[in-house]
This record gives sequence, structure tokens and C-alpha cells, in this order.
Amino acid sequence: MSASFISRLLGMIVMAAGAGWAGSVVARPLGGSELVYTMVFGLAGALMGLIITPYITVLPLRRLQRWVQRVPIHRIIAVLFGLVAGLVVGALAALPLSMLPNPFGQVLPVVSAALMGYLAVAVMTLRQADVVHFLRNRNGTGWSTNTDGRIGASRGILMDTSVIIDGRIGDIVQTGFLAGPLLVPGFVLNELQHIADSGEVLRRNRGRRGLELLNRLQKDATVPVQITDMDVDGAFGVDEKLVILAKQNRCPVLTNDYNLNKVAELQGVTVLNVNELAHAVRAVFLPGEELAIRIIQEGKERGQGVGYLEDGTMVVVDDGDRFIDQTVATVVTKVLQTAAGRMVFARRVDEP
Repeated sequence: MSASFISRLLGMIVMAAGAGWAGSVVARPLGGSELVYTMVFGLAGALMGLIITPYITVLPLRRLQRWVQRVPIHRIIAVLFGLVAGLVVGALAALPLSMLPNPFGQVLPVVSAALMGYLAVAVMTLRQADVVHFLRNRNGTGWSTNTDGRIGASRGILMDTSVIIDGRIGDIVQTGFLAGPLLVPGFVLNELQHIADSGEVLRRNRGRRGLELLNRLQKDATVPVQITDMDVDGAFGVDEKLVILAKQNRCPVLTNDYNLNKVAELQGVTVLNVNELAHAVRAVFLPGEELAIRIIQEGKERGQGVGYLEDGTMVVVDDGDRFIDQTVATVVTKVLQTAAGRMVFARRVDEP
């Protein structure tokens, strides 16, 4: 038998007995038949117990179970420690308060215990990240430098949906520059799954590629990838939750989302942007260096040919439109930095 059925049965019996007794009491001053009143009140009480008992027994317990499963374990531990500490302080304060004249001596000890318990729980909940961070890392810093030269966060690196879909993080992880661990919150995984179930073909393929990347990282990566149940109450957007979690846990956010990058920086959160990393590691070319470029299209100006380096840098070759789909030897003449990225201008080696 289910817990709901048992609670309904017990509630029906208890409510019927209580209502039947109340009916017999009501019948006496009214001069009616106690048996009739008892039966009527008892049936009404049995019906009420059958209907409302689960709402005051089983359902609240189930809600409590779902809340406990959803709340991170470190928050539960913080609440328990705060409650114990508050009750201890309240018990110590209750002894001198109990010596006051009544009614103060009876009321103030209970009030002080409740107040101390509430304040301790509130403080521990608000500073839970700092407490856990202090216990895990006694040197008081959120960043750790490993003996093999890798740099990472001792509390992990939060991954955004965009950087998972992008896919380049897989190659970055394999290089060993990130110490991790890489943390994927449950709400990010849910958004990724929602994208993978989209009706649009392109969007669905991007979501599936992200799920495949996560699966590959968990199996092959040198950096641990963890699916965590961390969440933020009262926040709805994925970006908002990531920023709040990063602030609470003092860990960086790994992303290539421009808007998330700016919002996180404004709130003092460290951001690891894959696009900025790719821009920083692009090869630097100086005028006079030679390059072998395959020209794939014409340029905007007359006579220009355009090719691309392996990192995506555009190379504009003067008088190169006659060599489309051919690889030509060029020499760099000028390097221009624009808002869209770096552009390299070159001429063919056999030209004066």
C-alpha cells in the first residue's frame, strides 16, 4: 500500500472519531439524538479526513524531499551547522534570561533561542561559499597554480552552453592548459538538451554536437568534467544563474558569449573567453615575411585576391585575382588590426 493511501485511511479514522465525539457533545444541549449527531458528524469527519489528510501529511513530505534533492549539499550542511551553533548560543543565553522575573523569565529564553538560531542559519547560508572555500583552501585564494605549470581554479570552472556547442574547448582541454575541474550545472545541461530536441535542423545539430562533446570530454579528457546540481533560487535565465554561481563559489566562467562576458565582468566575475584566447594565440606576421596562400576568391578592390590562414586570418593579395584556386608565394607588406580581427596584406613574391 502507498503512503498516500495509508495516510488517508488513518486520517479518515481519526477525523471520524473526533467529529463523532463532537457531534455527541453538540447533541446534548440541543436535545437531539446523540446517535444521529454522532453518525452524521462522524461521516462528515471521515469524508474530510479522506480528502484533506494527504495535503497535511504526504504532500508536504514529498515537497520536502524534492527540495532536499534540489538544494546543493553544501547549503544543507551550512543550514545544519548554523542551526546547531545558533541553538548552542541561544541555550547559553537562556540561563541568565531565565532568572528574570516572570513573564520575561519564561518568554525571553525561547525568543532568544529562536532568534539566535535564525541569525546563525542566515549568516551560514549567506557565507556558505566562503566557509567551504576556507575549509578547502587554507591559503585563502580561489586560484591554484599546479606543479606542472597549468593554471586553474581550485573550485572549478563553470561552462556555458555556448562554449560547449562551439566545440573548440575539446581541443583546448586536450592541450592541458586548463586544470579544471570543468563544471556543467544541471540547468546548462537542460538547455543543451532542449536545443538538441529543437525542431530546427541546424539548432538540433548544434545541440547534439554539444552533447557528444560532453560525452567525449568525460571519457577522454585529462581534465575532469562534472555534472553538478548547483542551482540558484529566484533566478530564471541561464546566464544570470551562471554569474550568481560564479560569484558565490568564486570560480570563473568559461564562455564565448559576448553578452555574458560583459555582464560577468561588470559584476566582478572572472571570464575565460574562448574567442579572446583564439585571438591572442594567432600568429603575428611582420612586413617582409613570406607566406604560401591559397587564393579562394576575389577581394573588394580591383585586382585583389583573398585567402585565409589556418587560424582564419584573412590575407589580401595584390594582383591575386588571376590566381583563384591556386597556391602562390607571397610576402607580407602590411598588417592591419580591425574590430573584426587581424588582416594581412601581401603581394606575390615574383612581383617587384
